[in-house]
Amino acid sequence: MYQGKCLCGEVKITIKGEISDIIHCHCSLCRKNSGTAFATNGFINAADFEIVSGKNSLSIFSFKPGRNRHFCSHCGSPVYSSNEQDPQRYRIRLGILDTDISERPISHNFVSSKANWEDLDAQLPRYDAFEPGR
Repeated sequence: MYQGKCLCGEVKITIKGEISDIIHCHCSLCRKNSGTAFATNGFINAADFEIVSGKNSLSIFSFKPGRNRHFCSHCGSPVYSSNEQDPQRYRIRLGILDTDISERPISHNFVSSKANWEDLDAQLPRYDAFEPGR
């Protein structure tokens, strides 16, 4: 079972099944919605998803008819996306999860739309906290 919550902790979720088709999406829509270079998304069965608390704090944004992005109205964190043409599955942003996952991403998608400053092959230094000097 996976557990997660939004940034402010108002909306808490659990997922009782597996996460499938995990991708790093570089399309301009995911970049705008996440505010970063890409979004890591995966699919879950709607029946395996539960909003434990904060359901009344969820707001919905429909970018296209039938495609809904559910987010916390307090902190703006994306919680999940639903699609009326595929009601059995939800898409989640893996960053909302607090528990480790066993599944792994399968691909980088829409790389031709990636941010021009994103270098997928960069060998940048890695730190456990802020970079030195900050």
